[in-house]
Amino acid sequence: KSIFREEIYLELLELNANIRTTVGNGPARRLRQSGQIPAVLYGPGTEPVLLSVNISDFDQVLKKSRVGHLLLNLVIQDSETYTRSAMVKELQTHPVSRNFLHVDFYEIAMDRKIRVKVPIVTTGKSKGVELGGMLQIIRRELEVLCLPFEVPESIEIDVADLDIGDSIHVGDISLEGEIEFLEDENFTVVTLLTPKIEEVEEPTEEEEEEAEEAAVEGEVEEAPKAGDKE
Repeated sequence: KSIFREEIYLELLELNANIRTTVGNGPARRLRQSGQIPAVLYGPGTEPVLLSVNISDFDQVLKKSRVGHLLLNLVIQDSETYTRSAMVKELQTHPVSRNFLHVDFYEIAMDRKIRVKVPIVTTGKSKGVELGGMLQIIRRELEVLCLPFEVPESIEIDVADLDIGDSIHVGDISLEGEIEFLEDENFTVVTLLTPKIEEVEEPTEEEEEEAEEAAVEGEVEEAPKAGDKE
């Protein structure tokens, strides 16, 4: 069975950042009040760098990204401007207001593979659905290992040929380039379920006897009494 799939490759977004020299709850609160988010950049062989990013700018790049991890080029303003490729490792938000509280950036090397979760998107209408079946997506995203510039924004799977009882597993999906799945190849991604048929319970012998007795009693009650005129 051939599974059509299309990868939409990711383009690194650009985000300006400034060096931050203050730490603690008070300075962090004042930063947020001024429209900035406290941040930190770290990675293998990299000393942590305290940063701040504009809330509005960060929100914009977040909305543009559809991949599991946000990948971007950080343009850092210091005594001189320099750029670091990074991914959003952790984003802390307020539990009620959902306002951004803090963001961790993890520095990546463009020649080193990274682990990223990529969303699954299905296309087409399954012929099994037209016969009453139900398409069930078991996993909404799959984890892959690849170079940063190869990260797909999504993996599209055409389910038009799926019939009732058919499934698509990780092993059925092939990706171009050096992208590797980190999931078991036998893991089910999409399946087409058999339509549910409501079962009508057969009456038990006791229920049948009760129904017969009720019917007989009804006939006796409806029978004309002696002397009644028709």
